[in-house]
Amino acid sequence: MSKLEKRYDFVLYFDVKDGNPNGDPDAGNLPRVDAETGNGIVTDVCLKRKIRNYVQITKGNEHGYDIFVKEKAVLNKEIDAVYADLGIKVDAKNKAKGDDVEKGRAGMCKKFFDIRTFGAVLSTGANAGQVRGPVQLTFARSVEPVVSFEYSITRMAVTSEEEAEKQGGDNRTMGRKYTVPYGLYKACGFVSPHFAASTGFSKEDLDLLWEALVQMFEYDRSAARGLMTTRRLVIFEHNSALGSKPADELFSRVKCERTGAEKDKPARDFSDYIITLDGNPITETKTIVNV
Repeated sequence: MSKLEKRYDFVLYFDVKDGNPNGDPDAGNLPRVDAETGNGIVTDVCLKRKIRNYVQITKGNEHGYDIFVKEKAVLNKEIDAVYADLGIKVDAKNKAKGDDVEKGRAGMCKKFFDIRTFGAVLSTGANAGQVRGPVQLTFARSVEPVVSFEYSITRMAVTSEEEAEKQGGDNRTMGRKYTVPYGLYKACGFVSPHFAASTGFSKEDLDLLWEALVQMFEYDRSAARGLMTTRRLVIFEHNSALGSKPADELFSRVKCERTGAEKDKPARDFSDYIITLDGNPITETKTIVNV
């Protein structure tokens, strides 16, 4: 594995058409929206989930690429399993002590891609401490306000005989579905080589992260999410671990504007926008810029 020696900052644009990119369970699963501006929101947790899913699908059970936070996982059991593999004994309260905590932390980072990438709280159960990950993401925010459409849907079946009797044999179930007709979202991210050194996050892991950001929606299709696509990934590669320029200054070089004759109408396709770097249109999905 190659040590990560440079800092990276990146901008990610992705869009959704006729889908719900990130429903809010506290609001009936409506698409998340900034109540003051109307801009759509996709949380960093949602994006990390898609990265995890991509790695889990493409890497399978390959050594070093297991996923810690995955569906139906019991996290304390995963910590216990690593301690057992390392031959580390815990006390009567199932807690590790002293240097064993650091050994457990290192073992967790080595085994799980998402821990050495995003970090994790491992102080529960047998206690493997805490990990601060080198890769951090912001919330994604739509470049323009979005609207949520609500649709009534019908299922031509019921779940039980009792429900069928109440309907007199009609056997229909009504439901609701919420979508954003179209939204182009922007998220920013950061990669720190200093935290990468402490977790073992390597250059090979970084390449896998870029691959996941480009392809993650292709492997995570859902009827609820409609058509989601990564449109542009602009990566700023610094020439040192400390970096050459502030991230905000670099991000300001990437702009998104409406194009075409119907700029006053709601956007309904990616072709309604143009994304530029230093005023020049970006045509490739992934672009690496040396700074």
